[in-house]
Amino acid sequence: MMLHDRVQLIATTCGVVFAVVLSTQQLGILYGLFHKNTMLIDNGGADIWMMPRGTQLVQRGSVLPESALSQARSTPGVLVAEPLVFGPGSVARPDGGTEQVILIGTSLPNSLGGPWNIVAGDANALYEPDTLTFEVAQRQKLGNLNIGSVREVNGRRVRVGAFTWGLVPFGPAYSFAEIGLARDLTSTRAGRFHFVLVRVQPGADLDAVTAELQARVPEVQVWTSQQYHDTVVNALLAQQLGITFGSSAALGLFVGLVIVALSMFSSVVDHQRELGTLKAIGCRTRDLAVMLFAQAVMYGLLGSLVGLAVAAQLTALMRSPNLAVMLPIGVIISVPFVMTGICLVSATLALNRIRKLEPGMVFR
Repeated sequence: MMLHDRVQLIATTCGVVFAVVLSTQQLGILYGLFHKNTMLIDNGGADIWMMPRGTQLVQRGSVLPESALSQARSTPGVLVAEPLVFGPGSVARPDGGTEQVILIGTSLPNSLGGPWNIVAGDANALYEPDTLTFEVAQRQKLGNLNIGSVREVNGRRVRVGAFTWGLVPFGPAYSFAEIGLARDLTSTRAGRFHFVLVRVQPGADLDAVTAELQARVPEVQVWTSQQYHDTVVNALLAQQLGITFGSSAALGLFVGLVIVALSMFSSVVDHQRELGTLKAIGCRTRDLAVMLFAQAVMYGLLGSLVGLAVAAQLTALMRSPNLAVMLPIGVIISVPFVMTGICLVSATLALNRIRKLEPGMVFR
């Protein structure tokens, strides 16, 4: 019945495709926002982060006590512990305006905290005096920046040493500097810092080292990178991001459910005489239900595959340094199962109609 009615096949499949594309794009944007806010944690190369108590996001807080760094370096299981400076920067444009950046001061040569995703220049350029990395998406805004260009940041002339790609969090882009330069630019006193990043020794128990650090420096918050990542995601969800994008994704799935339900119900109505004939020659309602659910499964799988292909193309077209759309493998794998389930639920409406069909109707 499904293959012989091509108009209905195309219409129903399009409904499933629309639901898949809308819901996956909304989830992709939501995961992209999570990524923007956790990229420093995920790519910083640290196993453990130490920060001021009460920290919920990746942002500048109060400076940490110097004892936090010394205690971290003397804790058993710690391979290396480095300070990180985090602060605002204002870049003067040649036309007189300014652009904001987030300055990150990293300790060389370990460079815990970044930079990464370098697309031009070299991270070793940070060894040179008064040198920063800039985000490639800011090149035009900052007056056609190139490697070696000189701009004024927080009143000090600095040189462009490298360009990064996609390091634009939920706000100004990241610019990396050697920690001494970052302290000067952000007016952070010598020996002070905003985070301590820790890498544990190979084979060390990460949870045990984290607990030991917390016991030694109880005045600061100590989290593994995964705990910090999860805290940021939960904080963003609490700010209604999850409700906003989750409701849009749910709307897409609901639209798909309605379209498939109406399409399958109308198909049963249009073919009730044929279905009644099948009942008249001995088919049971259970046999017709199997056929109906088989169609629902086919609609779900076909629409999911086409929808995911369309969503992948849209994701590639939308991807830019400023907009990250991410489709985790878990979402991709779950889409066929979710859509097939929705199609099966939709089929129950048509099943009620099949139950009411009487074999004698073919003789009327």
